[in-house]
Amino acid sequence: MKKIFLLLSTIGLLTITSCSDYLEQQSPDQLTSDNFWRNKTDAESALAATYGQLECATNRWSFAEIKWPVEAYREDINELGSDALNYQNWVELSTFTYTNGNSQFTSYWGINYRGISNANQVIDKLPQVPASKLTDGDRKQIEAEARFLRAYYHMKLLLNWDKIYVRDKYVTKESDLNIPLSTRAEAWDFITKEFKAVADVLPAKQSTDKTGRATSGAANSYLGFAYLTRAYEETAQKQSFLTEALTALNKVQGYELVKDYVSMFDGTTKNSKESIFELQFSETSANGAFYRNALHYWMAAGELGGWDEILPSAMLINEFKKEGKIATTGNYDTRLYSTIFFKDPYFNDANNPMVLGATYDERFEGKDKPVYRRYIPNTQEKMDQEFTAINIPLMRYANVLLMQAEVLNELGRTGEAIPYINKVRERADMPAMTGTTTAAVKAQIEHERIIEFPLENYRFYDLRRWGKTKAALDAVGRTGFDTAKNSFYPIPLTETQAN
Repeated sequence: MKKIFLLLSTIGLLTITSCSDYLEQQSPDQLTSDNFWRNKTDAESALAATYGQLECATNRWSFAEIKWPVEAYREDINELGSDALNYQNWVELSTFTYTNGNSQFTSYWGINYRGISNANQVIDKLPQVPASKLTDGDRKQIEAEARFLRAYYHMKLLLNWDKIYVRDKYVTKESDLNIPLSTRAEAWDFITKEFKAVADVLPAKQSTDKTGRATSGAANSYLGFAYLTRAYEETAQKQSFLTEALTALNKVQGYELVKDYVSMFDGTTKNSKESIFELQFSETSANGAFYRNALHYWMAAGELGGWDEILPSAMLINEFKKEGKIATTGNYDTRLYSTIFFKDPYFNDANNPMVLGATYDERFEGKDKPVYRRYIPNTQEKMDQEFTAINIPLMRYANVLLMQAEVLNELGRTGEAIPYINKVRERADMPAMTGTTTAAVKAQIEHERIIEFPLENYRFYDLRRWGKTKAALDAVGRTGFDTAKNSFYPIPLTETQAN
C-alpha cells in the first residue's frame, strides 16, 4: 500500500478542520477539506490514509498489543505468555472479566471508526477533484476502494460488537454524530451491499505500484464470509444467504495455494499467489518513511528473544497431532511445523538447525515448550532487529476453499464439498479425508480451520457461528465465558459517554 502511513496526521487535521464552526478566516496556504482535493495525488493520499487504519496498524509498538489481545486471547487455541500476565487489561480479555472500560477494545473500536471516517471523507470529497485532474476510471476505482474499506471496517466492528453505528456519510457537524445503533440485519445489509457493489468495479489484479490494495477477489471473499456468517445468525433465511455466499466465493478466481506455507508468515514471501488481501509493511526508509513494527518480539517466546506474550494451547497442539504422523513426509501435518516450534526430531536435526539457526533442544535447554513460529523472522539476525516488516495475510485462498466447502455442506451438497477440503490437505502433505456424511465433513472443516488459521484470528468467529464457543472454552478450562455477556464486547465506555 503505497504511502500508506504518510498522511495520517494530515487527514486527521482535515477531519478536524471540516467540523469547525468557529473559524471565520483561514490562512490561504493551509490545507482544509475544501481546498485539499486538487488532483489525483491528493485523492490517492487520502485513500492511503484510509488504508492506514487497517488492523490497528497505526503504531509501530502498539500494533500487536491491540489486534491480537482483542481478537486472539479469547480463542481456545491460544494462551497468555508469561509476560502477558503482567497486563491486567490483556488478562481480562482472556478471562472474560473485562468491563466496558477496557483500553484495548476501546482502541480497536476507535481505530476502525477512524478508518470509516477517512473512507467517508474520500467518498464525499472525491467529486471536488476537477475532471481535468482525475480520469473517470481512476475516480471510480478510488471510490470503489474507499467503499471496500468502509465495508471492511464496519464488518470488523460487527464481528466484535452486537450492535454498531453504521456511518455511511462524512461527519461535518455534531448533529451527524447522533444516530441510533443499527440492528445486526441493518448492518449486514449495508456491508454486503457495499462489497457487492465494488466487486464489479475493482480490478482482478492491482498494478505493481498498488500492490496490497483491494481487488474484486478481496471484495467477493469478504462478501462470501459476510453472507456465511449471516446465514447462521438469521436462520429463517439461511438457505438464501448460503446461496449468496457461494455465488460470491465462486467468483474468487486466479489464486493458488502456496506449497511453502511458512514463507507466507516469516517475511520471505510477500503477496503470494495465495494472498487475496494482505496488510503491507516494508523495510524502505526513503524520505523518512517507516512501515515496520515490533510484532516479532510480541509473538516470539522468551527463548527466541521475544517477549513471551502469546502461546499455542495444548488443545491446538493436540489438534495438529491427532491424525498422527500420516503425512507423505512421514511427519505430522506440515502446517504444524510451519506454525509451531516444538520438541520433535524435525527441529532437533543438528545438520539442519531450524530454530533460528539452532536445534529445539539447544534453544529450549531440554524443555518441552511449544511456541509460535508464525510472524517470526527466519534468522536470528532479523529476529534481533528492533523492527521488522513481515506482511500479515488477512484473506487467503485457503479460507475461500474452506468456506466453499462449508457452504456446500450446509446446502446438502456434501459430495461437492470434499474436494475443496482435500485441496487444502494436499498442500499440507496430508491424505484425502475419510468420511462422506454431512457430520463427517462438518467435523473435518472444523479441524482444518483450527490448524490452518492460528493467529489469523478466525477461530472465535467460527465458534460463535457454529454455536460452540461455550463448550470449546469450557473444554480447555476457560469457564469464565458467558454466552450472553461475552459473545460480543460491550460498547466502550468512552463511546457511551460521548454519544
